[in-house]
Amino acid sequence: VQLQASGGGTVQSGGSLRLSCAASGFTLDNYAIGWFRQAPGKRLEWVSAINTDGSSINYEDSVKGRFTISRDNANNTLYLQMNSLKSEDTAVYYCAKDKRRVHRTPYDYDYSGQGTQVTVSS
Repeated sequence: VQLQASGGGTVQSGGSLRLSCAASGFTLDNYAIGWFRQAPGKRLEWVSAINTDGSSINYEDSVKGRFTISRDNANNTLYLQMNSLKSEDTAVYYCAKDKRRVHRTPYDYDYSGQGTQVTVSS
């Protein structure tokens, strides 16, 4: 199983970024996929999740209305569109594979990959 996040960078507050996650080594459309982030000196935080066909989506409260998760099973890719970015969104972002087809808890993820750095300057 491999998951590779990309698309991070440095943006000003209020700006946008689109993260991508390339998945390989497993059948993507059999599993829910999520995004996590870790800011400097802070714990890993769950951000968003999407079930196998995109019919069930969940967001952490602080990103609701600003972030949009999506997936392209045909191309084994997950996305996170991030708009209206704030300085508190600064973190390393990781994509991760759930053990289940539908997200239930942040503790059901079994694989993640190298993250991508997002820095929001005020």
